[in-house]
Amino acid sequence: METMHELIPFAKEMLSQKPNRKMVKLYMLGSVLAFFGVVIGLVETVCSPFTSEGRLEEEEEQKPAPTREQTRAQKQEDLILEKSKKAAGMQRALVTRQHAS
Repeated sequence: METMHELIPFAKEMLSQKPNRKMVKLYMLGSVLAFFGVVIGLVETVCSPFTSEGRLEEEEEQKPAPTREQTRAQKQEDLILEKSKKAAGMQRALVTRQHAS
């Protein structure tokens, strides 16, 4: 809204100075392009959640099913990760006990 309040006095000043037609056309072209840019930005913002969901679904469909070897490797990685978390949790508990006593 601030720009509209600034734009109206600017337009009145331009008209009072009698600018040539070329400059008026240039300002009008710039204003129209800016307006279209704002409209396109709003449309993209509104429609982007819908298009990203479709892309995610397409990517999931295109991914090949994991093989048995990949599944086994993933399970081993998960086990190692769980063991390391348990060990870190135990060390932390021991440290807490020492300080608390």
